[in-house]
Amino acid sequence: MSSPTWDPALYTAFGDHRARPFYDLTGRIAASAPRRVVDLGCGPGGLTASLADRWPEALIEGVDSSETMLDAARSRFGARQGLVFTHGDILRWEPAEDVDVVVSNAALQWVPGHQGLIGRWLEQLVPGAWLAVQVPGNFSAPSHTLMRELAESSQWDQQLRGVLRHTDAVSEPSGYLELMLDAGWDADVWETTYCQVLTGEDAVLNWVRGTGLRPVLDALSPREGAQFEEQYNQLLFDAYPTVERNGVVTTVFPFRRIFLVGRKPDGA
Repeated sequence: MSSPTWDPALYTAFGDHRARPFYDLTGRIAASAPRRVVDLGCGPGGLTASLADRWPEALIEGVDSSETMLDAARSRFGARQGLVFTHGDILRWEPAEDVDVVVSNAALQWVPGHQGLIGRWLEQLVPGAWLAVQVPGNFSAPSHTLMRELAESSQWDQQLRGVLRHTDAVSEPSGYLELMLDAGWDADVWETTYCQVLTGEDAVLNWVRGTGLRPVLDALSPREGAQFEEQYNQLLFDAYPTVERNGVVTTVFPFRRIFLVGRKPDGA
């Protein structure tokens, strides 16, 4: 599956909700003075910049395959010392000898077979290095199952066959834990479901527009994409009812995420 096109403004529209898993993830990294920190799938760069605040003496490198995202990152943070943004493909990335921390937040679900990549990084990273990964675990949630069912309907099947991944997109937490333990790493793997309260009309559709719906919209013409969105949004209304609270339209949108953090033992 090719990489989807990205809209930095749309992606950051729910910045607080998208940022919280990153901080929950990186908060479990206990590296004190890393030489080089790499953020794979850095997107528009705001979260990568927070790593420069945490480790001001380190070289912080954000890597992304989207030039649009990198342009947004460089325009905001390119002047900061010790912070660089590099165009690169996660599939081909390999850690240099000075890389002590690798972070990948909500990116590896787009990479088929990323478990093999993680296994390679576990072997290649230097003793004492940290690896921290977060991937969405909500592929069985209504937001995704309804999208797949609509894409597989007679109206859309021809244009969208093979566009969406689901059961093979990510592993269960136990799978990631076994991968890290088998490599001899100290590992911590967990999952969290965030009960996010979104505001405004079409809130869930707007959320998914920034991420999971991107491959569908890339595969359709603008007119077809608008038609698909209209049909999909009607399904979302039934699955995620809105409630008006104090004059504000709100929608509760549960979102499951999977976290893995590990350290390679000294001498390993």
